Amino acid sequence: MTQSTSRGDDADWWRESVVYQIYVPSFADADGDGMGDLRGVTDRLGHVAELGADAVWLTPFYRSPWADGGYDVSDYRDVDPRHGTLEDFRELLESAHALGLKVIVDIVPNHCSSEHPWFAEALASPPGSPARDRFVFMDGRGPDGGEPPSDWQSKFGGGVWTRVPDGQWYMHIFAAEQPDLNWENPEVAAEFESILRFWLDLGVDGFRIDVAHGMRKDLALPLRDTNGSDSAPLNAPPEGHDHPFWDRDEVHDIHRAWRKILDEYTPPRIAVAEAGVGQARLPLYTRPDELHQAFNFPYLRCPWDAGAYREVIDSSLEGARSVGSLPTWVLSNHDVVRHLSRHALPAGTDTVAWLMSDGREPAADQEAGRRRARAAALLTLALPGTAYLYQGEELGLPEVADLPREALRDPMWERTGNTRRGRDGCRVPLPWERSGPSCGFGPGGSWLPQPDGWGEHSVEAQTGRPGSFLELYRTALKTRRSFTGDESFTWLPARDGELAFRKGALECRVNLSGAPLPLPPSEAGPLLASGPCDGRTLPPDTAVWLDAQPR
Repeated sequence: MTQSTSRGDDADWWRESVVYQIYVPSFADADGDGMGDLRGVTDRLGHVAELGADAVWLTPFYRSPWADGGYDVSDYRDVDPRHGTLEDFRELLESAHALGLKVIVDIVPNHCSSEHPWFAEALASPPGSPARDRFVFMDGRGPDGGEPPSDWQSKFGGGVWTRVPDGQWYMHIFAAEQPDLNWENPEVAAEFESILRFWLDLGVDGFRIDVAHGMRKDLALPLRDTNGSDSAPLNAPPEGHDHPFWDRDEVHDIHRAWRKILDEYTPPRIAVAEAGVGQARLPLYTRPDELHQAFNFPYLRCPWDAGAYREVIDSSLEGARSVGSLPTWVLSNHDVVRHLSRHALPAGTDTVAWLMSDGREPAADQEAGRRRARAAALLTLALPGTAYLYQGEELGLPEVADLPREALRDPMWERTGNTRRGRDGCRVPLPWERSGPSCGFGPGGSWLPQPDGWGEHSVEAQTGRPGSFLELYRTALKTRRSFTGDESFTWLPARDGELAFRKGALECRVNLSGAPLPLPPSEAGPLLASGPCDGRTLPPDTAVWLDAQPR
């Protein structure tokens, strides 16, 4: 396996790093049961190190009945048997560190599984009991309490309230199998501080905090209705909107307490927030006494438009620097349509409707999507801050929009009455080899079906192939490393439809217009281009890196 050249024990390694997201169920399967596991991850870590990443982020692998792909945790201190054992995790951690890779794990503090022992105890206990107080239980409205306590809407469709046999209702922002924890209860806070220390003592380097903006709720009676609005994490409420369960000021008390724990370790560990809030509120999560980073969803949602990108880059940098931090830059993850396919669709396309048409209406321009995905990679990797890569984007994987209905596993599919396909199309297991029962994902099949021709996207098919997505990413990450350390950023004069800036000595130009644009004269020529480029003209949907101070 190739040795990575990460910044080792540098306490600020995360400021300009590249973090590779591993969706554990779909990365690699060592035991042949069709489900990704920790030994599979360990076996394939060399790919991540050779790519040039500094760290991996592992999605949940804890014990779970898997009502929501592992984000419904029944035991926070153990590994689910479908993913392996605690000893497998220790071996993964040791192997990653030997390769120079940091390891960030998911923590899911907003809710647990309905099969967690605490919730079983709550159901067996009477209203008003200490066991129920760990969750959000309430009496219903109406003469017999038969109406939900409020009109609050679930992220996965339907209401957030489910009634139990004794007549009370419990809250779940997500699926009914994911009861929300009551973060006003000191026992809940103490339990999660203990969970953090458990994994930190094992040697993890940090946490990705799921739903970091949703843990505290306004539960003052009578509950405020929201008129049925679905203010989900990726659809942040308007700036300054006082929502009863998203982005409450009180969540910051939790993050401050956690930062103190992270700082106890040497070197200090880090945390990144999944906070679906607007640009004005996002910096609050990365103040010096809170978390280190927060995912940049406005950047992820940005359309293929130079003006829109410039606006979100400016606001991201301004907000992060106001609290002494740097932004993150994210193009895809396990919750959204892969960016290659998003950029292949006409501007303004409703991806929910597109998925429901099996990706046929409107027709995707796959060639344009590939050009734009490659250009977006160079744009993202040139910006100051941390880039989070989602497994498979380095292979140019598209969304699998036509998965058979009977194969869908996302709870969103059932909870919306089969009107939203959900997120399975971006979670199809990776292809490692050109052929075989699961294109090298494992010795058996795969838990989600891989489409025909998936092996042509594989690591095997792209390794050493000039112009492939994989070789572009490998070269870009290697080149990027030589420009880290200088966090300065300056916009350069640009034409309509063009982005042009310098990050330190790295100059990046991106042509988002429909016509070729002349490049500034340079004796050295481009360091790297996302597509064919003669050094004099920048074609449409193409990005180029130049060295502003040739060495």
